[in-house]
Amino acid sequence: MKVNISFASCQVEAEIFETPTGRAIYDALPIKRNVSTWGEEIYFEIPVKAEMEPEAQSEVSVGDLAYWPNMPAFCIFFGPTPVSTGENPEAASAVNVFGRLLKVDRNQLAGIPEGENVVVERLD
Repeated sequence: MKVNISFASCQVEAEIFETPTGRAIYDALPIKRNVSTWGEEIYFEIPVKAEMEPEAQSEVSVGDLAYWPNMPAFCIFFGPTPVSTGENPEAASAVNVFGRLLKVDRNQLAGIPEGENVVVERLD
């Protein structure tokens, strides 16, 4: 399942995995929100409630899309966060990884300011 994630200054394409969380998020699209940032993570609230999956964990990879149940939020990881101990991203707590960016441009994503609009839409 392919999606387009559009910001005012750029857009990126991503793949959503066929998991319970991935399907719930895909079915809720399109989603339009304002983003928040936390280190090299962009996140925004979404109208989806999903159960934590058995593989849920806080250690993620650059380019991962994850569902954080506490908000609930759609998270885009592109580098270290404030709780990372190295170069890899780490979520504040366990997340469901439900997708992946097809291409990661860390400089482009780092330029997305707090509060910028984002639209996530289906491409399929």
